[in-house]
Amino acid sequence: MHRRHHHGVICIAAAVACVAFAATAVCGPREDAAAAYLRGDYATAFNDFKALADHGDAHAQYMLGLMYHDGQGISPDENAAFAWFRRAAEQGNADAENYVGYMYTNGQGVAEDRVAGFTWLHKSALQGNATAQYRLGIAYVDGKGTTQDDTRAVTWFRKSAEQGNADAQFWLALSYDQAAGVPQDYAAAVLWYRKSADQGNGMAQYAVGLMYYKGHGVQKDLVQAYRWFTLSTARESDLRADASAMLKKVSGEMTPAQIATAQKSALEGTPK
Repeated sequence: MHRRHHHGVICIAAAVACVAFAATAVCGPREDAAAAYLRGDYATAFNDFKALADHGDAHAQYMLGLMYHDGQGISPDENAAFAWFRRAAEQGNADAENYVGYMYTNGQGVAEDRVAGFTWLHKSALQGNATAQYRLGIAYVDGKGTTQDDTRAVTWFRKSAEQGNADAQFWLALSYDQAAGVPQDYAAAVLWYRKSADQGNGMAQYAVGLMYYKGHGVQKDLVQAYRWFTLSTARESDLRADASAMLKKVSGEMTPAQIATAQKSALEGTPK
């Protein structure tokens, strides 16, 4: 493997790998492990990360947890994944804290404990982890591991949504749409639904279509409604069947010319 004393293109590539995996990384064993992971050489990456993890490297411990969790370079093993995530989390690794929280909440690799799950998600969310912030919002919505609180849910959805998390953007929009934790604001709902939909979130695409169909936050537009319902039906989501039903419903209210226009627009894909 290339080491830090090399220069030119090799050194630049090493630096990129270092930055990609941890701001505190320096060129060396951790960089070698990161580079192997990035190029898909999971067997080498696993061995390299294992050597670092055994010596207490929190990032390497997190990466081992991830590889056990996803079955990269090793057979999937939720128990081993949780053990490594926990070791990294106890050193303050935010990504690991997020996984520990999620696994406690869902009983993966450890007995289900929603209070512990909430505690670890909160630790990660406070460090700015967008996924943990989203999951913390869901915990408040559902009252899992904490008292149900829509207002606090919105606070965490917003923090995550502002970092670009598509799931959080959808839930923030839904909060505005349904007046859950915030005053009802259809315009704000459309704004956040659209941000999520533009990232390919099928539920948000359905919601955008529904807003156009109802004329909530936007002018009623059957062509746009048809377009977004069509895009939603192409995505795996909990609202896929609803999108199909609405697509059938709205098509019955459109002219053939309108349908042709909507179909052409949908084929062009989601705009960025």
